[in-house]
Amino acid sequence: MVDSDERDADAGRAGDSEERAAAANAPGDPDIEDLLAKLDALRDAVDEEHEREKVRQTISLVERMPGTGALAERITKYTSRDLAESFVGAVLFALPLLVEGGVFEIAAWFAATTVAGVPVLLIGHVGFIFLATAGLLYFADFRQIAIRHPIFGLIPRRYAGVLLVSLTTSATMLLFWGRLHEGDPTAVERVGRIAVVWAAAAFGAGLGDILPGESQGEDLGKFDLDIGDD
Repeated sequence: MVDSDERDADAGRAGDSEERAAAANAPGDPDIEDLLAKLDALRDAVDEEHEREKVRQTISLVERMPGTGALAERITKYTSRDLAESFVGAVLFALPLLVEGGVFEIAAWFAATTVAGVPVLLIGHVGFIFLATAGLLYFADFRQIAIRHPIFGLIPRRYAGVLLVSLTTSATMLLFWGRLHEGDPTAVERVGRIAVVWAAAAFGAGLGDILPGESQGEDLGKFDLDIGDD
């Protein structure tokens, strides 16, 4: 009997410790966003599909609560439909440049401007694409975009998806329309042509992805490449 009471006391102390730890990790001034963040983490943690569905229903209920209309701007999932939307946006923004001769002139300028043989302007242009895309997705405030399941724990999936879809679209369309090799350009000029079109395509892909809001369908989180996961 004494042993049982001691075990109950130990269990009670352990429970109190866990509650104190949870309270210590909780935000000092919690709001709806904190609740949704916790629900998102719970959705990722549960194993059974019916449990995940219950969590999704709870999230949907919270988002429909009075006074939370701004949460309609929130995007947490990344689905195959987002990839399709990025592709459509990339095509729409890339099309005008495919018939524009100025693309060739800019590419030639990139190839001709070098430092110790390095096309510095071309490299700077690619860096601009990376920065502008990140700014559009995460800092322009079109939508509140949550970063979940980053690739290798570092690269946001939506950011990588927008860049890869737009780059592939730009290179493929230049090739199919006979614009990549026209005029017998050098290898650097070909890369420059792709990079010029890529800048517009990346912008279009980002807008095509985020402006419609959160897409329906299954989150691609199951393809998470985080090396820390089992």
